[in-house]
Amino acid sequence: MDDLADLTAFLAVAREGGFRSAARAAGTSASRMGDAVRRLEARLGVRLLHRTTRSVTPTDAGARLIERVSPALGEVRAALDVVNDFRDRPAGRLRLNVPTAAARLVLPHIVPPFLAKYPDICLEVTAEERIVDVVAEGFDAGVRYEEWLEKDMVAVPIGPRVQRFAAAASPAYLARRGRPTHPHDLLEHDCLRWRFSNGPPHPWEFERDGETLKVDPKGPLIAGFGGTTELAVDAAVAGTGIIYLFEDWLRPFIDRGALVPVLQPWWLSFPGPFLYYPSRRYLPTPLRAFVDFVRSMQSTQPRARRRNER
Repeated sequence: MDDLADLTAFLAVAREGGFRSAARAAGTSASRMGDAVRRLEARLGVRLLHRTTRSVTPTDAGARLIERVSPALGEVRAALDVVNDFRDRPAGRLRLNVPTAAARLVLPHIVPPFLAKYPDICLEVTAEERIVDVVAEGFDAGVRYEEWLEKDMVAVPIGPRVQRFAAAASPAYLARRGRPTHPHDLLEHDCLRWRFSNGPPHPWEFERDGETLKVDPKGPLIAGFGGTTELAVDAAVAGTGIIYLFEDWLRPFIDRGALVPVLQPWWLSFPGPFLYYPSRRYLPTPLRAFVDFVRSMQSTQPRARRRNER
């Protein structure tokens, strides 16, 4: 059990990128996390982490250990979780990895009633655009859109089954620059773009009557999707340019008149996201409760095609 505790501490430090952040997540002290990692390194006779004043990263040996141990520890946690079935109410920690759009547009409708129903479950949500291996990185489940789902995962619809991208601008901008009537008109406008991580700016895709096209507009601002997306929205409201983003994200601004829809017949529709998790015989009790809760909420919506659901 000492080995298991030290391995768990090592994985937490590697995942959080530091002893203090790992200690905060685990509810302990950084010195205890450091002692656990040193004991593990001493027993194995190899350094597992590179430590600097700015960062903590796995060595090659540490990375190999993470790759092999993470799935096994997940199974150990699931086995220990079996005692949850003897409790009156499910308890424990549930870790989810989700895209920023799901954290903002999907989970707010699910998380509060779920936690109200299961007050002994602690839900930990990490929002990022990086495509992660949820098993290797210690998550119980994740949320992704269908094109990024792995085939060996169980996938359950979560949230709206159809979403759209919407283009909009402030009344002041449209009064000054005019309203585009075709997506190609955007090439003559100031557009507020965004990108995932360090990739290129996300293309603006449109569709109408079976015709689809992509536009690579120009403009004065490129925001990273997630933390600085609100900056692009604020800039659009201030009249800086046209924005193209999830309709649900822009809807509050449209409803109160701060933004005006443009090119609405061309807005691109796409399938909603999925909750996904590893296919295994026994699910940890917090995850099973969450899956059942999501299914119950989805039963009130129109049924959409499900992938790998079982």
